[in-house]
Amino acid sequence: MTVHHTNRTIHLTDIVFPKNINHHETLFGGAALSYMDKVAFIAATRYGRRHFVTASCDNIDFHKPAHKGNIVDFAATVIDAGRRSLKIEVVMKAEDMLTGEQVVCTRGIFNMVAVPGKDNQSMDDVALSELVMSEKSYDDKDADLRIVELVFADDTNHHGSLFGGHGLSLMAKAGFIASTRKCREVMVLASLESTNFEAPIQIGEIVDLSAKVICIGTKSLTVNVKMWGEELLSGKRTFCADSDFIMVAVDEIGRAKVIET
Repeated sequence: MTVHHTNRTIHLTDIVFPKNINHHETLFGGAALSYMDKVAFIAATRYGRRHFVTASCDNIDFHKPAHKGNIVDFAATVIDAGRRSLKIEVVMKAEDMLTGEQVVCTRGIFNMVAVPGKDNQSMDDVALSELVMSEKSYDDKDADLRIVELVFADDTNHHGSLFGGHGLSLMAKAGFIASTRKCREVMVLASLESTNFEAPIQIGEIVDLSAKVICIGTKSLTVNVKMWGEELLSGKRTFCADSDFIMVAVDEIGRAKVIET
């Protein structure tokens, strides 16, 4: 059964930093594959609400490179469902921060298979092909940017929940990307309003971030960033934090400059 394309596409968006580049100063292929697998896993889990593993991937050819400093977007969509498996198409695009030019770097199919959990619990007898991905409204549908991440062990504190510093880092990254796309200037973080962490996000959960530019001044703009935690299997969402990030446009020597809108 082919899943209708009304299903939501999941986006994982990041920036090509030096730690992930090769000697050509482009995104290392292994890092790109890791991103693609991660977003495929999130898309599969949101569709089936079961434990999934990657069985195989097909037709992944790198046509264009993503250069250092590019925004990279990984978009995953469920395109076919069987009884215990899903086919996820992942498209990777690179975007020049200042011009907004986008190129498709690669695309590929990830075959995800549902498996029992660690406690060997039995899986739901309903076939994946009989499910319809929820079209329920997520908060901030009018946001300028919606991205997801996963909480791994390295991102957590001694309580097993998302470390506050890493949460702020993810929120700041979302604010940076949203502000850059809005005005196509070099942006730096000037300040942030008070951030209240209202609930923890546990290891293995999805981090869902939304960012929206709410005010544009002469040389700065304000981006409101909200963060939710989402349980993988139940889909239960918890509002965790929000904050206003003040981003300033700067010239080539780091001085504040007027934003051309």
